[in-house]
Amino acid sequence: MSTTIMRHPDPATLMNYAAGCLAEPLAAVTAAHISMCGECHAELAGMELLCAALLSKAELVPIGAAMQVPCRPADVSSCEVARSLIDAGNKLPAPIAAAFQLSFETIRWKRLGPGIWHHRLPLSPGVGGDLRLLKIGPGRVMPDHGHGGSELTLVLDGAYNDETGSYRRGDMQDVDETVEHTPVADKVTGCICLIASERPARFKSLVGKLMQPWTGM
Repeated sequence: MSTTIMRHPDPATLMNYAAGCLAEPLAAVTAAHISMCGECHAELAGMELLCAALLSKAELVPIGAAMQVPCRPADVSSCEVARSLIDAGNKLPAPIAAAFQLSFETIRWKRLGPGIWHHRLPLSPGVGGDLRLLKIGPGRVMPDHGHGGSELTLVLDGAYNDETGSYRRGDMQDVDETVEHTPVADKVTGCICLIASERPARFKSLVGKLMQPWTGM
């Protein structure tokens, strides 16, 4: 059964991705969302044409070139690794599954705290920021926090809600340093997300601040 995707990246995020100038961790999450979202896939195609017109004499950066995603969402059917993982029923977006050789069954979760696990995904040498998978148990609450820069969250399974609304599979939350929130995982399904951030979060609680050096978030 298909899921209607209601929440998408900011147009500026999508344009920066089309131009090949989005930071690597943010680009990885954007690529994953595009591979799941027909609406953003179509919008990206129009943006690429615009970029081509504006930079007709320059060489455009291919989508995926600035990240560890070896095939662009539009060409995912031609990527052998991605195809095999999709055929196996993998819920991970094809670009992420192919780039990191992962499926939901092979993720090596590490415990962050009661009911919360994570799996960090490696970035290119010298690249800043953070990219990780996060699994939150049913009804678990993430510490209240703000951001030191952009943060993108893509729901892969289950759902969560915060002060801005509810997010389900395929939905993407695009926030910056102006947003503070307290995500709460669905009481029945919990939530698995792909999260990218430019800089560490700004936790408000003492527990969050004490955990931050250990978690790297």
